[in-house]
Amino acid sequence: MLHLIWSIIVGFFVGWIAQAIMPGAYHTGFWVTAIIGIVGSLVGGLIARLFSRPAPGSLFHPAGFLLSIVGAFILLFIAHLVNFKF
Repeated sequence: MLHLIWSIIVGFFVGWIAQAIMPGAYHTGFWVTAIIGIVGSLVGGLIARLFSRPAPGSLFHPAGFLLSIVGAFILLFIAHLVNFKF
């Protein structure tokens, strides 16, 4: 249960930072921002695994937070391209 709460909190901050960086981004409420951050974390994790694998037994990828922001930024950029309103 604590992992889920932590994912929501970190996802919110990742989504918030990505929305602050993205020019013309839609500013949304807490839950949509958290979902953007969580999905961005998944996209960032996939990007991280393309370049390097984390050490066996490690809990997270070292570049995880930065790539989570990049993943959320990519998600917002794609949503902006297709004119998707959150």
